[in-house]
Amino acid sequence: MSIQWFPGHMAAARKQAAEQMENTDVVIEVLDARLPQASSNPMVEELRKFRNKPCLKVLNKTDLADPVATAAWAAWYDAQDGVTAYPMTTKKPSDVARIPELCKQLAPHRGVPTKPLRIMIMGIPNVGKSTLMNALLKKRVAKVGDEPAVTKAQQKIYLDKFTVLVDTPGMLWPKIAMESDGLMLAASHAVGTNAVIEEEVAEFLGTLLLERYPQLLSARYGFKTEGMDGFGVIEGVAQRRGFRVRGGDFDYEKASHVFLQDYRQGALGRISLETPATRAEALEKHRIEMEEKARIAEEKAARKAEEAARGKRGT
Repeated sequence: MSIQWFPGHMAAARKQAAEQMENTDVVIEVLDARLPQASSNPMVEELRKFRNKPCLKVLNKTDLADPVATAAWAAWYDAQDGVTAYPMTTKKPSDVARIPELCKQLAPHRGVPTKPLRIMIMGIPNVGKSTLMNALLKKRVAKVGDEPAVTKAQQKIYLDKFTVLVDTPGMLWPKIAMESDGLMLAASHAVGTNAVIEEEVAEFLGTLLLERYPQLLSARYGFKTEGMDGFGVIEGVAQRRGFRVRGGDFDYEKASHVFLQDYRQGALGRISLETPATRAEALEKHRIEMEEKARIAEEKAARKAEEAARGKRGT
């Protein structure tokens, strides 16, 4: 299943962000620590690099992510020019409190009475941007919900007399190139439910967890994972939880939903869906697939051209 989700308000949000970027000193990109690069919007990188703006990569939800993978991602981002990684969770006020100072370090020439520090908070839906905004201001100024795309309009608020925050709507991008990225985003609830089939997303997640965290599946659901596939995980959840439809068959829809909720809420344990190493492997696999598709398309076009030429000669 190829997952794509780009509602109309996201196109408007991109235009507003592009206009605001010129008057921004530091970009905070909020990422899901469980899938940092899959949850990193390439449009954000494009906009900030065009204006040469430094970026604080906030790896949010570290309480749900594998700490070893998070440490690897922090080192990976810190190695990039103009980027500082900050693993954190909005559940800890002490984590949130460090953000203004980290931003000032990225733009030391700002943050004075004549030049307030202008910070734009960006990221995909449901990674915790609005929660972060509220935590920074210590009051509810941004709408929060456990659904993607709750925030639909940009807003500007003073953190103090020397610091301005701009909260932007969650933005995905028009085309998610890698199928695995779309499935990871869907599993982590960054994509609207109308754009996904939960059973397929759950099967993908089950396959991935069998490869990397089989012990967590056994601990949560009490089944053995040897010889199991992604679909078998859903079936195992249905069996263990007693999810059946009328007639006695397993209720795969309900089992898929519960399995995804367990992952999203951290009931399975601390899980990361990608690491820098697995990301590199996925990108290389995608490159090879794209080259193969291009080769097949070229051969097909060449055959059509040859057939057309033969037809003309025959006429």
